[in-house]
Amino acid sequence: MSRVCAPWWRLAGRSLRAGLAALALSPLAGAFAAPPAADPVTCPPEARMPGPDEIRAMQRKAQDRGLLWRIEHRGRTSWLYGTMHAAKLDWSVPGPTVADALRASDSLALELNILDPEVMKVLFAGMQARPDAPPLRGDLQRRLEEQRRLACAGPELAVLRPDAQVITLLSLAGRSEGLDAAYGIDFSLAGMARALDKPVLSLETPELQLRELVSDDPARVAETVASGLLQLESGTASQKLGLIAGVWADGRIHLLESLPDWCDCMANAAERADYDRMVYGRNPGLAREVARQIRSGRSVFAAVGALHMVGTRGLPALLAAQGFKVQRVEFPAASPP
Repeated sequence: MSRVCAPWWRLAGRSLRAGLAALALSPLAGAFAAPPAADPVTCPPEARMPGPDEIRAMQRKAQDRGLLWRIEHRGRTSWLYGTMHAAKLDWSVPGPTVADALRASDSLALELNILDPEVMKVLFAGMQARPDAPPLRGDLQRRLEEQRRLACAGPELAVLRPDAQVITLLSLAGRSEGLDAAYGIDFSLAGMARALDKPVLSLETPELQLRELVSDDPARVAETVASGLLQLESGTASQKLGLIAGVWADGRIHLLESLPDWCDCMANAAERADYDRMVYGRNPGLAREVARQIRSGRSVFAAVGALHMVGTRGLPALLAAQGFKVQRVEFPAASPP
């Protein structure tokens, strides 16, 4: 099955196979980016932590981005937010409507609780190269090593499974567009929830996401690596990620709904089936867990990759079918800069 374009759209769909920024796609990708080495000019820009003054300025100017729904159930209000797991620095601060919704909730639910050390431990362990795995064929290994060099990736990346390496490199490719998993909205929401002393919950398990991220089948590993290398070498990975990020930031849900028709990445039935499995295939489980949290009496702010929100098989539709009142929240027009 061809996977030539799958990884970049998975950054919006919040699978770890989307570039480890699943940690929504993620702290993992940032962990493998080393500081610029011999020639800083050739290294992509790396994520940086803004200082206190810059953070305050970003908070004052923060705009609402993405997609937000209000969920009503027995007099309690919960929220469903479509995220992007690789973003720009000034997108990383939630806008006023999104921030108010999180403050009004008693808990934050992410696909995975990225603040839980045990979750991260399982993910890191699952991505390590298996000592008994057959090696990549020579041409793929050489090309993979070259892409690690061009990305200025740290030595930690080389000890991962080959498919995990290339998926991480695809995530890091967004840096040329100003996008970085370290600026993903999930991080900001998790940090805000912790500051507000709100519990952070997982809607899925790391084992489930690892099953989507890596494979023990040598043929599938080689296919994933080969298709990912083509994207990296051609530059299409960063271009497509930049395009989908702009669509997400503007909240253009109609374009997300029609993504398979215009993205030039699902040219055959196999690729569409892969998309359906990775996005819509996980939606029933995500919807069940969100519904369980709400019915338990929580007012939950559930943040999940934006592609899980669209269409008749998206989370808003699935929750409405379970009897919840679900309404899209329109953001106020952005103030001029």
